[in-house]
Amino acid sequence: MINENLATTEHLNNGVEMPKLGLGVWKTSNANAKESVSAAIQQGYRLIDTAKQYGNETGVGEGIREGLEKTGLNRKDLFVTTKVFNGDQGYQSTLDSIDGILERLQLTYIDLLLVHWPVDGKYIDTWKAMEKLYHAGKVRAIGISNFDVERMQDLLDHADVTPVINQMEFNPLQQQKDVLTFCQHAGIQLEAWSPLGGGDALNNPTIQEIADAHGKSTAQVIIRWDLQRGIVTIPKSAHIERIEQNADVFDFELTDAEVEAINNLDEAKPSLWYEDFAWHNEDGHGFKDNVDTWDDSPVDFDK
Repeated sequence: MINENLATTEHLNNGVEMPKLGLGVWKTSNANAKESVSAAIQQGYRLIDTAKQYGNETGVGEGIREGLEKTGLNRKDLFVTTKVFNGDQGYQSTLDSIDGILERLQLTYIDLLLVHWPVDGKYIDTWKAMEKLYHAGKVRAIGISNFDVERMQDLLDHADVTPVINQMEFNPLQQQKDVLTFCQHAGIQLEAWSPLGGGDALNNPTIQEIADAHGKSTAQVIIRWDLQRGIVTIPKSAHIERIEQNADVFDFELTDAEVEAINNLDEAKPSLWYEDFAWHNEDGHGFKDNVDTWDDSPVDFDK
């Protein structure tokens, strides 16, 4: 059965409507991405989020094609997000990367293109290239990911187009309160990656108590908390049953006290941050600009 509530949207600052709840595919192989994306579309998901970094744009593209064929939907019924790879950042290299993105996804345009990380010394030039792609109609909206307040302000000081989105790690244990406040004042929509926060959040006793009170899972409570706070959210799962369960969050509402109880769980500790990358370290240590690769065996990983 198609969940019609998944078509519910947020109005972005450039007038584009973006679904509030979608599917993320980080740490998913091409084969699993194809299966997950196709199943999600058939269940009613309209927002699909990927990135060149994830190494699965090809599988996502195949899943989109299969999902559209099985549902009779058109491309315009979907909202597809991908991101400029760290290794592709810079003005000309960003422009040059778009053809590969479109080819892998088997699309003629992207709904939302994000700067994946604010690579030191490059993200302004990357943004200028994305503005050109936006004006050329290659993308319907442009945004950012993993930008703290300082870097958001720097970007706004140089930008002609205001980002529509800042996609951040956001979950009960990592709530980005300063970033959220800045985004709200600037008219930038916050979107949550890793919204379920892994085992620590899913097994949190406060969230479990709230889940028991509503007859829901802790994952469903967290997703509902996101939605009630106005956060676009993209929980990841490689399991079709959980993809369906993650969407079953429109038949209950958290009380103000329950929302506040979850708000109070914030530990303000990102799982991944600038110092973890080689591009932010003078000695070059940290994660390199390599595309992820995953085998096609079943994945037991939900975030």
